[in-house]
Amino acid sequence: MGEDSKLGSKIKAQITRFAGRLTEGMDRVTRRWVSEMLYGIQASKDVKVSEVARSLNEPIALIKTENRLCRNLAEEDVTDRINRWTAWEGAAAVDEETVLAIDLGDVRKSYAKKMEYLGQVRDGDAGEIVPGYWVCEVVAANPNGDRLTPLYGELYAQDAEDFDSENDQLLKAIGLVSAATDKKGIWAIDRGGDRRRIIIPLLDAKLQFVIRQDGDRHILLPRGGKHSVAEAARWCRTAFEKVVEVEREGYTQKKHLKMGSMVVRLPERPDVQLWLVVIRGLTDHPIMLLTNVPPAPGKNHAEWIAEIYLTRWKCEEAYRFLKQNYHLEDVRVRSYTALRNIYALVHAAFYFVSVVIATKSKLNLIFKKVCEKAKRFYEIATFFQYAIADGIHRLLFASRTGPHAPHQSCSSGQLVFDFLKPLL
Repeated sequence: MGEDSKLGSKIKAQITRFAGRLTEGMDRVTRRWVSEMLYGIQASKDVKVSEVARSLNEPIALIKTENRLCRNLAEEDVTDRINRWTAWEGAAAVDEETVLAIDLGDVRKSYAKKMEYLGQVRDGDAGEIVPGYWVCEVVAANPNGDRLTPLYGELYAQDAEDFDSENDQLLKAIGLVSAATDKKGIWAIDRGGDRRRIIIPLLDAKLQFVIRQDGDRHILLPRGGKHSVAEAARWCRTAFEKVVEVEREGYTQKKHLKMGSMVVRLPERPDVQLWLVVIRGLTDHPIMLLTNVPPAPGKNHAEWIAEIYLTRWKCEEAYRFLKQNYHLEDVRVRSYTALRNIYALVHAAFYFVSVVIATKSKLNLIFKKVCEKAKRFYEIATFFQYAIADGIHRLLFASRTGPHAPHQSCSSGQLVFDFLKPLL
């Protein structure tokens, strides 16, 4: 057996083991198709069921494999079960200073006609309203590191029967992750999260947050009176200066920043002390951040809050990875349940690449060898998930056999004590 075959076999074993843990407690049929989909998505680097079916290399007609996968995808929605698992498993990587970046994205389906609950979304890249679905993603990241831990990923439609509002979707994700992390971490939310229906529940739950402001909301200043955030930002002294390197969309750019902070309060909660942090020089207009994270000893408060917000951009890169690497917007199933399941499985594949392969100490050698198989001209970039996914694809795509069969425990009917049972 060649080196590539041995490495490919190890990757298959890791995928099978990961799928087994992810689907623990589910029925046998669900465990099988989830395992097959996780393998196929990574082997083909695609979410089209036909490509997933090809990668399984089953000794039956391709259409039979595809029909089985489509039928299973549309039967049971496993989104919530997968999100609960990734949130609780990934919670170990979250401490008091970890940034929990939550972001709303879109899956554009410009030419779709008969997909269930197809609605209108705003394409952030093109800046236009197009047919598609919304997605909510939560990623944990450390301001001083390059490791990402996906915690939550859900596709939803505003026309679906169980949809209430965008605020409820955000609070649902925050509630699930906060319960798993024991309220640790700092929530970082972009514009749109400055609604009182988001901020007030965060304050009530005693969660720390940094939320970018549009400028039209009103706050109370120590000098007295109620003013808009934009007006208050003009009175904030930005005395602290720093040069930072900002990496976005594959390139690095140096920025000379000026920043400062001031104490503010909300008209709805005048008893709670907050801070308004203003950053100048990062964009054409000042960035205004509302936070309840207090100043820390030995840290400049404005600088620390700015680092938290810049870390939030890693969530955008994570979502771009899902779109580009697995061709997320090329999904072609019609059922709403199948769409939700596919996005949840892509999110699980992202967890496998980011956490299982990249951060487990026992798999460091596999991580290095998989990156070598990516065939990169230059060194592995900070966002290494692209290289790992390429390496896994090259190893599994060349395999003549499909995934390892999920391990099924067999019982002889003999009653034994737990410590006498074989370790699986």
